[in-house]
Amino acid sequence: MIKRAWTEWRSGYMGRLLTESFFAQGPLYAVAIVAMIAVAATTAGSAFMMEYIVDAMTSPEMREWAAVIALGVVLLFLTKALASYIQSIYLARAGNRIIAMQQDRVYRKLLRHGISFFAQNESSDLLMRTTQGAQAARNLINVVVTGFVRDALTLVGLVIVMVYQQPVLSIMFFAVGPVALLGVRHLLKSVRAIMQQEFKSLAEIIRVLQETSAGIKIIKVFSLEDRMITRMETAILKVEERSNDIARLQSIASPLMEFLAGLAVAGVLVVSTLGIAGTEQPTAGQLMSFITALLMAYEPAKRLSKMRVQIEAAMVGVGMLFGLLDQEDTMQESPEAHDLLNGPGEIGLRNVTFGYHGSIPVIENMNVTFEAGKTTALVGQSGGGKSTIFGLIMRFYDPDEGSVEIDGQNLQDASFSSLRKKISYVGQDTFLFSTSVMENLRCSSPDATDEEVIEAAKAAYAHDFICDFPNGYDTQVGENGTFLSGGQKQRIAIARAILRNAEILLLDEATSALDAESEALVKEALDRLTANITVIVIAHRLSTVLEADKIVVVQDGAIIEEGNLDELMQAEGQFRKLFDQQFRKSKPKSLAEISDQS
Repeated sequence: MIKRAWTEWRSGYMGRLLTESFFAQGPLYAVAIVAMIAVAATTAGSAFMMEYIVDAMTSPEMREWAAVIALGVVLLFLTKALASYIQSIYLARAGNRIIAMQQDRVYRKLLRHGISFFAQNESSDLLMRTTQGAQAARNLINVVVTGFVRDALTLVGLVIVMVYQQPVLSIMFFAVGPVALLGVRHLLKSVRAIMQQEFKSLAEIIRVLQETSAGIKIIKVFSLEDRMITRMETAILKVEERSNDIARLQSIASPLMEFLAGLAVAGVLVVSTLGIAGTEQPTAGQLMSFITALLMAYEPAKRLSKMRVQIEAAMVGVGMLFGLLDQEDTMQESPEAHDLLNGPGEIGLRNVTFGYHGSIPVIENMNVTFEAGKTTALVGQSGGGKSTIFGLIMRFYDPDEGSVEIDGQNLQDASFSSLRKKISYVGQDTFLFSTSVMENLRCSSPDATDEEVIEAAKAAYAHDFICDFPNGYDTQVGENGTFLSGGQKQRIAIARAILRNAEILLLDEATSALDAESEALVKEALDRLTANITVIVIAHRLSTVLEADKIVVVQDGAIIEEGNLDELMQAEGQFRKLFDQQFRKSKPKSLAEISDQS
């Protein structure tokens, strides 16, 4: 029975937090706990010393001990001051380490997830769980440690002083505690629900800020300022209301304890002065020591009475934290994963069927080969599955059926690191980190020299405009490259991919943000640099893929045509229809005719 209860406690949030975080910071908490014991002992000692202080002031035979008593008081309070300082410092260090450790765990957990996880979870929710959850973990441990060590020991020490000085009068104090605990217990029912609502409102505030930052152009164009202000005001008001509710619940315990303390002190004075209940008339020092201990006992008693409320409030954030940590990784590396063997870089989809989140298949029973060292273009209407093919090749997702292979090796059996090394990617939605141009370029190849980075930038025709920046390659690009134009961002992304020098290059509308002249220059550079590597290109502008070694037409998750330009033009199929839609004025039948017209 005891073993089962221990197992259940350890598997709960409180048990896990204490075993994973508290014991991990054992040395720091050990020092803090020793300091707390000293604080508790000196607090009880200061109440006990009141007997000697008052007697030395009122009794002639005790006056000769006044200097010794005074020195003892100084040493007592000096010890308490030093212990309080040490307690605060080491509690803060341990708490800060717990926050750092939990946030690091959560971030590592997030990076282990696949793309689908981030598609299903809003960034504001993840941010709340990471920041507020880690803070709640720290607060919960601090409440437990300070409550069960400092406050509990302080209360016990003061009670001992009270019982020693006036055992009969102490009974009145003991009658007050259960009444206060019954009042606090009633509060706990509301705390958890209120805290859950407060976290949701905080997440909404973060969400509005993120959407404002990312969508400020749309907000301005469509005059959505008033709508966004209304959303923010609503979220802020809800947080304010929940915070007020929590403050009210946490504050009820203090007035309750104050009122009961007043009743107890009044009763003690009546009983002690009138000699009721057979009590002997105490000395002035004994009575002062007892009353001092009684009054001092109510502070730790109040904190202990509110501790349950604080624990319930913190448990909501801790539950959010562990809820995130406990989620199964949406993309896992096989336990027997091995590095991909070197090969020419042929990519194949074999009987692949895939649907996002188990829904209707986006790709169904697809078979296609992307030849090594050749350039293959994927064309077709939007929503046909072209970008999904890229996601499967980069193993952002695993197929529901079939396999994706590189040089005949199933990607589900390969290590993530070896797969990533083989692939470089440029997407239509260019992402840049909020750092310098140099660091954004070098992130694809951390060991690259400055000269190699500059050569890649030159190859992508980005070097000249980078040099025109005030700080050249050290220029900060802003959040997601906000200080750069769309074309500049895309050329930096292309240079980054070139610097990677991978065996496989995936280009998803990689030149869509470039003007015709820049596109021609970058295309020339890519043609030169992608010789003898496997390139797959997604493009809606057919003029950008006409020189591909093979063109694959994707429609409704299936390959409906494939071949070179001349073959597809002669076939009079879907590719020819797409071609005619984009080149309405003339209908050339071969690459030579297209070149002549251009």
